[in-house]
Amino acid sequence: MFGRRRKARHEPLEDDPDFDPDFDGDGGPADEEYAEYGEAAGSGPYDEADAPGDDLNRLDLGSMRLPIPDGAQLQVEVDQSGPVRAVHLITEAGQVTVTVFAAPRSGGLWREVSKELVSRLRADGARVARVRGEWGDEIDAATQQGHMRFLGVEGPRWMLRGVAVGAEEQVEDRLVLLRDVVRETVVVRGADPMPVRSQLPLILPEAIAEQLKQATAGPADPGAER
Repeated sequence: MFGRRRKARHEPLEDDPDFDPDFDGDGGPADEEYAEYGEAAGSGPYDEADAPGDDLNRLDLGSMRLPIPDGAQLQVEVDQSGPVRAVHLITEAGQVTVTVFAAPRSGGLWREVSKELVSRLRADGARVARVRGEWGDEIDAATQQGHMRFLGVEGPRWMLRGVAVGAEEQVEDRLVLLRDVVRETVVVRGADPMPVRSQLPLILPEAIAEQLKQATAGPADPGAER
């Protein structure tokens, strides 16, 4: 899809009632195998300062440059107050969403967020498991509505969260897609101070913003030109 694909690698899914959201992988047999972020040359997601000089098609959304898979459609989610909340990638395999948040210099935000996420998912009746992924622990959840996978990657004062949602039958293809998108995303944190956990603002390109404006506008008043 992006000219460079790796096979999705993860441990078999296993419902774990004793899931420890503080687990950091120390001593696990797969620690070295999955310790890729920050070690493998050319492996993202990238901070703006380390962005690759390639010709990959990325959509400039202000706080991040999002790679667009072949055949994907964009779905923009907007708050009632106006700001863009999310840009979803809709594909044959399901939906992929990447969001970036302000994080402390000391790191550790994904550990906190994943613990809260597990609690919320279980409270909603989801079957939740911990899965070892490319950037560390991921959260896998099965619900009556479908399958969800959450992953987190921390960079300089930012945390990227990737989410894949869709049918159980397309899990493998969707996880490959999620990792490919995350791996090629460029984060533009900026120098301005922001509260920890604040979502970095998304700014739509002018052409897309205009299309969204036209799509959400009400029908024209037939008597307006009289």
